[in-house]
Amino acid sequence: MDTQIISKVSRGTKMDQIYIPKNRIGLGIGEYVIILPLEKEITKSKKIQFKPYFHDLKDIEPIKLKIIQEIFSIIEQIKPDNIIITGSFLEKGFRFNDIDILIITENSRDITLIKHKIENFGIKTHLIVLDNKTLISGLSTDPIYSLMLNRCVSKNRIIYKFQRKINPKFLDLTLLKSKTLLDNFEILNGDEKYYLTFNMISILLFLKEKKLAKEIIDKEIEKTFNVSIEKIRENLIDKGFLIKFRKVYNNTFDLIMERLKNE
Repeated sequence: MDTQIISKVSRGTKMDQIYIPKNRIGLGIGEYVIILPLEKEITKSKKIQFKPYFHDLKDIEPIKLKIIQEIFSIIEQIKPDNIIITGSFLEKGFRFNDIDILIITENSRDITLIKHKIENFGIKTHLIVLDNKTLISGLSTDPIYSLMLNRCVSKNRIIYKFQRKINPKFLDLTLLKSKTLLDNFEILNGDEKYYLTFNMISILLFLKEKKLAKEIIDKEIEKTFNVSIEKIRENLIDKGFLIKFRKVYNNTFDLIMERLKNE
């Protein structure tokens, strides 16, 4: 969608004029623009259908779909190759901290204004701008990228061919995040413990060349720790969980070190 600004025609001395804000996206000085009556644009916009692509997502709340439509409308002003909504925002209910948005474009963009407009909805926004090459590289080496695109809503169809590559040094750094649970078990809340456990298990499955999906990782967590995801997120776990976590963490670390030695 091109940049659109609603303004009023003002009477001038020699020529009538239309004022537009200096702080805007697009419509640069010297560019030619088309001026149309607002009524015609409203009639035209009603004919435009919102048809996003859903990836491994059976249903979504209508209010979330409306928010996604508004987000797409805002970001389309910079004409990206694709827009991808992912993360906990797509889970059932409203237990999310922010909304994760990937903007795929080959052009460098200042997204400050876009971020500000989206956060006017009252939702904290995590915006990531990537070109296609960087995205494919991430899909090949980072389990989190694979998970992000496994379940998402996108403006355009997602078709990427990539081969999984094990980067031990990168995975070692990524696993280090989960060590926070070992060091701060008593002060972390349930959601934080779940995220750190999820991060560790996703790396473990990635190393074992297993398929990555949220449901698969959640089932592996429940199987490994013999506790439901709900109990973890509600922080209803004891030191027995911590003992098992340390064991799995060390096993995952050993697998990474083994890969590193074989490089």
